[in-house]
Amino acid sequence: MSRIGKQPIPMAKGVKYSVHGNTVIVEGPKGKVEQPIPGGLSFVEKDGHLHVERKDDSQAAIHGLTRALVANAVHGVTQGWTRDLDIVGIGYRAELKGKNTVVFTLGYSHPIEFPLPTGITAAIDPKQTRVTISGIDRQKVGQVAADMRSLRKPDPYKNKGVRYSDEKLKKKAGKTGAK
Repeated sequence: MSRIGKQPIPMAKGVKYSVHGNTVIVEGPKGKVEQPIPGGLSFVEKDGHLHVERKDDSQAAIHGLTRALVANAVHGVTQGWTRDLDIVGIGYRAELKGKNTVVFTLGYSHPIEFPLPTGITAAIDPKQTRVTISGIDRQKVGQVAADMRSLRKPDPYKNKGVRYSDEKLKKKAGKTGAK
């Protein structure tokens, strides 16, 4: 039996869910998230909590996954998801161009314009070295953060580049002098 799948999903005030075929639609104060689900799983609401139940053990492998995905959707429409990126390096910075484009200056010969997908917002601190990505879809927020990080990954020798704020880096030693 799935330990994660057995846990109830707390439903906050103002959050509604509906199942249409193989899709769960979760609506809340911040918006609406659609999550595809595999067949053979059902949802039951008991005393303010949502329970994911399966017909038989053939869905055991996806029971916990489905519960986690729906719980992420509930969290997204109530509180939202954020991911912070730090930009480290002399002259490296980011700025907002319009409402849905982030322009990065990362030591290349040209600035890089990064268009934000719908449902994702970015905020940049006054020093232009920290980008906060936020949205209601956890997967989309994480993918945008990963795409921004891949523009200039942290260098293991100088630790320059774009990194997650909670990322720990190991600095490598450079060449030692020839004897």
